[in-house]
Amino acid sequence: MKSMEEMIAAAQKAAEQIQTQMNDAQAKLDTIEVEGTAGGGLVKVRATARGRIIGVEIDESLMKPEEKQMVEDLVTAAFNDARDKADRKSAEEMQAIQGGMGLPPGMNIPGLG
Repeated sequence: MKSMEEMIAAAQKAAEQIQTQMNDAQAKLDTIEVEGTAGGGLVKVRATARGRIIGVEIDESLMKPEEKQMVEDLVTAAFNDARDKADRKSAEEMQAIQGGMGLPPGMNIPGLG
């Protein structure tokens, strides 16, 4: 039978491994790119799966003062589309990581999504 000290040491080592894997996962999410669109592609927002915005593209046909409200609405919609795609991609990646650690599906570990 293992001593209490051995069990604590094993638990600490496991926690350190999980933390390392989480840090790696967060770094990976920042390299995966998604694109949100609105207005049939007139407005595009590029973001990382972690949710960091990389760029915004607005078709020049929308660059008219009378189109201001519509452009603002389309930019908002494109941001929301990018955020939704980033959230889905992040969830997929985190599920894959949890599965790789041998954790049961749906097990919620703080910091793991």
